[in-house]
Amino acid sequence: MGMGSGIRNLIAKRAAQEITDGMVVNLGIGIPSLVPNHLPKDIHVMFHAENGVLGMGPTPDEGKADENLCNAAGYPVTLQIGASYSDSTIAFGMIRRGKLDVTILGSLQVSETGDLANWIVPGKRVPGMGGAMELSQKAKKVIVLMNHCDRDGSPKILPSCTLPITTPCCVDLIITELAVFEVTPTGLVLMELMPGATLEMVKRKTAATFTLSSDFTIE
Repeated sequence: MGMGSGIRNLIAKRAAQEITDGMVVNLGIGIPSLVPNHLPKDIHVMFHAENGVLGMGPTPDEGKADENLCNAAGYPVTLQIGASYSDSTIAFGMIRRGKLDVTILGSLQVSETGDLANWIVPGKRVPGMGGAMELSQKAKKVIVLMNHCDRDGSPKILPSCTLPITTPCCVDLIITELAVFEVTPTGLVLMELMPGATLEMVKRKTAATFTLSSDFTIE
């Protein structure tokens, strides 16, 4: 299953439900960057970027971008009222002091113990680990948004990661186009199925073992 915009927005919309009023939230590139589009208007969130912006607003309309204002991935952003700028050392200071309520990241793989592998595919040129290492260690809640399987159809939720690990035992919640998993001290717990997914489908496409949440219901 390809990552069409419908699937990407389905995942981002579910992730938006994890954000509550007044949070400080860091968004990774890819699907996480779509999360603000799905927040209710009455929820006020300070979106944080490692390059030194706190209080980012939605993506600017075509032709309205400020060439000096971008997120950590270099994409144009807008500001909300009350936003502030800092240099990146202060921005990372906020992360390292544990001031971020939530970080929402993409990933290449996640293990059943919550290990995150999201920074390198061996043999491919990558810009480096970036802020993912600090974000995944220090944010109060780490949410991974990703496709359930990779392009070859191989599961991305595994007993243990085969790619280099960014941070061990850091992921709290995994949201894919098929399912929502919570990572608990006793293992992966399937919390809910995404629209159109079946339990059989999730079992077939998940390499890790998991249990069902006590309030898990099949619609």
